[in-house]
Amino acid sequence: MTETDESATAQPASTGFSRWQNPWLVVVLLALALVGWQWLETRQLIADTQKELALRLAHNDTANAESRVLASQAQEQTAAVLARIGALEARLAESRSQQLVLETLYQDLARNRDEWVLAEVEQGVTLAAQQLQLASNVQGAVLALQTADARLAGSNRPQFIGLRKVLARDLDRLRALPQLDTAVLNQRIESVLLAIDTLPLAVDGQPRSRQKAVPEDGPETADGQNASPFVFAFWRRLGGEFWQELKGLIRIQRFDRDEPVLLAPGQEFFLRENLKLRLLNARLALLAHDQPTFRNELNRAQGWLDRHFNAHDPGLQNAQATLRRLASTEINIELPTLNESLAAIKTFRLGKERK
Repeated sequence: MTETDESATAQPASTGFSRWQNPWLVVVLLALALVGWQWLETRQLIADTQKELALRLAHNDTANAESRVLASQAQEQTAAVLARIGALEARLAESRSQQLVLETLYQDLARNRDEWVLAEVEQGVTLAAQQLQLASNVQGAVLALQTADARLAGSNRPQFIGLRKVLARDLDRLRALPQLDTAVLNQRIESVLLAIDTLPLAVDGQPRSRQKAVPEDGPETADGQNASPFVFAFWRRLGGEFWQELKGLIRIQRFDRDEPVLLAPGQEFFLRENLKLRLLNARLALLAHDQPTFRNELNRAQGWLDRHFNAHDPGLQNAQATLRRLASTEINIELPTLNESLAAIKTFRLGKERK
């Protein structure tokens, strides 16, 4: 080979080497390589992203399906809950209406129960007032007021506290009174009344005067000799009949008492009845707490018993002792009235009616 050929061969080689030594070419190649690498990497990323997006879309589709199912179930449950809520609201409204009805009934029942309690208490207080006014029976009045107070306590109503205080004051006044057992005093008067019909009169208890005996033998004649039996029997029979008639018209008695009292057979009945009237007047005075009339009637009854009846009879002695004990008893006790309790009951009832 010639030098020319060697130089020609060497020049292209140096030219090619010089080209590789050009920095811009290297930069371009590197840029192309970098762009290619980035393109490859970007495609890989895009492919991965597409796969992930596809997976996510598939997952979202599944989640959406599940969500739709859950939403459907939730809607169904919501509808069921709304239906239950509607039913509960209907029941609640019905329950409220029933509660209103029950409250109204309870109020009516409580009002009626209070009225019943007040009626019973008023009846008890009225009974106690009647016991005091008509029979002067303090114990009976106390029992009636205690029953009324127990009825108020059993109702357990706070609005009855004031009324119970008024009843308690009346009870304290009655308990502070002196004890006068009117029933026992009436029983004693009744015992004397029952004994009056059996008491013997003074005229019946006195011994009768002896009658002059008729001689057994007949009347003597002027010459001292007895008459014939026929005449003697005639005169004896005639004298006996005359004597019986005479005894029916005239009664001769001896009295050992001063101021003997003679009573016709019909006057004995009126004596006993008038004596009973005296004792009945004493009983009425006892119920009215009229001390003067009570003692006056008892003293008059004692005087009649002492004057007209047999003082030696044990029944009369018991009757006189009973009348003396009765006359010495103090019956003039001022009994209180129960107007305060009755007024409190009426005031309470008026307040309830206004409400």
